[in-house]
Amino acid sequence: MRRAVVVRFALLLLVTLFLFALDVFKGSVAIPLDRIFEILTVPLEGLQKSGELATAYSGERDIILLFRLPRAVTSLLAGMGLALSGLFMQTLFRNPLAGPSVLGINAGANLGVALVILIWGGAAGGFVAALPFGMKALVTAASVLGAGGVLVVILLVSRFIGSVTLLLLVGLMFGYLANSLVTLLIHFSAASRVQSYLQWTFGTFGATTWDDIHIMLPVVLAAVVLGMFLIKSLNALLLGEEYARSMGVAVMRIRMTVITAGALLAGVVTAFCGPVTFVGVAVPHIARGVFRTADHRIVVPATLLLGGAIALIADIVSHLPGQGGILPLNSVTALLGVPVVVWVLMRNRAGRSYI
Repeated sequence: MRRAVVVRFALLLLVTLFLFALDVFKGSVAIPLDRIFEILTVPLEGLQKSGELATAYSGERDIILLFRLPRAVTSLLAGMGLALSGLFMQTLFRNPLAGPSVLGINAGANLGVALVILIWGGAAGGFVAALPFGMKALVTAASVLGAGGVLVVILLVSRFIGSVTLLLLVGLMFGYLANSLVTLLIHFSAASRVQSYLQWTFGTFGATTWDDIHIMLPVVLAAVVLGMFLIKSLNALLLGEEYARSMGVAVMRIRMTVITAGALLAGVVTAFCGPVTFVGVAVPHIARGVFRTADHRIVVPATLLLGGAIALIADIVSHLPGQGGILPLNSVTALLGVPVVVWVLMRNRAGRSYI
């Protein structure tokens, strides 16, 4: 591996770690850095606190361990998951604009969550973390099935459509269809359930608990391991399915594996964080641009690190108002992602692309 690539990876890792620490440090309640370090490193029974200091310390400890740290971990996992899902989609379809939000996959996940929240009842505040375990599992399963269903249909249609533009339009149409069904559900639902669902659609990384992270973490880690094993096959798919078959790649098996991984990643993240947009589309292109290659040996780990870093930036920006409120996460990711998508369109028009 060239020295320049190693240096870029090292810098990217340092930036990601810095952003993670900043996300834990920053919040509406000012907590000294030394106190945060003490909370994270010293066991509670090893501390000698008394009186008002003990009460203040207990409150700060809860803020760090129960709110900020889970939020930062969720941002990292969600960003990695959505970015890897987008990379899978772009390679599978050989389409630079493929991604969970563009191809209607997020809309399918939204429909699955809407069916559960609007029909069986929603959470306080509209997020999965407030649901009992049984309902939480149902919401997660519905989100994954919705995302996977749309992705399978799009993949089947892609066998009969050779145009990238037409395929994107088909994805948009499925997204509109799913959104229209959600609108009908909203029309016939109780106001309290509608409010819960609408709150969920704004998106957030700050509504998860450690129990939720225990569900997200294995899914993301499994997809990461899978992505590493699929690197050779993904590189072959970049040159077309016929070339991949000539290289001994079991195209149908790889296709279904990628579909399953992409649907799991998009579905689980959407269930717990809401329909987070643009991360899956934008991050793989940033990774290819930074490292100037489409080789998945480099792009897969770069996409994971950049996905986590950009999700952390989005979470930090969404909390900038502090006590004045929290910005909707989707508005922040759109501000970050739209310029990248426009840049991709302009670059492809000029004939310069890594995919």
